[in-house]
Amino acid sequence: MTGYVAVVGENVADAIVQPSETPNGSMQWQILPGGSPANTAVALGRLGTPTRFLSRLPCGILGGLFTRRLSDSSVDLSLSTWSDEPATLAITSLANSVAHYEFYATGTVDWQWRPGELSPARLQGASCIHAGSLGLIMEPGGRIVEELLDSIREHATISIDPNVRTTLVSSEHYQSRLKEWYRLADIFRISEDDLTHLAPGLTPERIIGELNETGIQLAVVTRGEAGVLASFRGTLIDVPAVPTEIVDTIGAGDAFSAGLLHWLHQNGHLGGRLERLDLQGARSALMFASHVAALTCAAPGADPPWNRDLTPAIRNLLR
Repeated sequence: MTGYVAVVGENVADAIVQPSETPNGSMQWQILPGGSPANTAVALGRLGTPTRFLSRLPCGILGGLFTRRLSDSSVDLSLSTWSDEPATLAITSLANSVAHYEFYATGTVDWQWRPGELSPARLQGASCIHAGSLGLIMEPGGRIVEELLDSIREHATISIDPNVRTTLVSSEHYQSRLKEWYRLADIFRISEDDLTHLAPGLTPERIIGELNETGIQLAVVTRGEAGVLASFRGTLIDVPAVPTEIVDTIGAGDAFSAGLLHWLHQNGHLGGRLERLDLQGARSALMFASHVAALTCAAPGADPPWNRDLTPAIRNLLR
């Protein structure tokens, strides 16, 4: 185990609509800290992987909310930047335990990267950088994040999770960036739902085969209750879903990515193109990640497990 995992991207204030039967029809909201990259950083920190988060943090009460959550989860914020732009807001509603989002993100703090704030020189010692979600697609920041990934990939493993949000960004814009993301990534995770927007008409088997042809070492499609389908250097791996009592799916994919990177870090596979990873190790990593995601689904909101919450059976997967 050497180095640390750097996560770059956004924080989001998740305003979760609570069921209400008040006569005046008012809504009750619970504001929780979220954002896909922030969720991944939190999950990594709680699992025990040295994690640094590169983000633009808003001043004010929401910035304090984000900071407390990250710091309390052992995430290093020394590479983050404070700014006066407002926080990104997502109004989140649940239908059959599945989250649906409505974003307010125009001109918000997360995408306004300035020269020097994402300098590669600030990432000395990073063995992996994880990016994705809105921070990789929203302009003007998305292209700057891509440049960072390109500049550091000689020495660090690159993990990408597009985490598609078509209520905010069109499918066509996502599709226009895929070729570059495929070129950059060593690890690429996509949900089956995202496939319908990024590659309509393609099956999970077809897309992960195409991903491996681009040079991606580990291509992963998460399919909810159908489990995980992955391709490791062209060999298919099918991992069944972990049985769990689902409260909601908020943050499940982010926790999966964190579990995967935690396993790879613990076993010394980050820092390059996964050269020393074999098929058995890849399967164990995917199984461990699935357990971390299942524990997240068993708790309300994006509340990933701590290392102390892992059962002996789950810990055995780390060996």
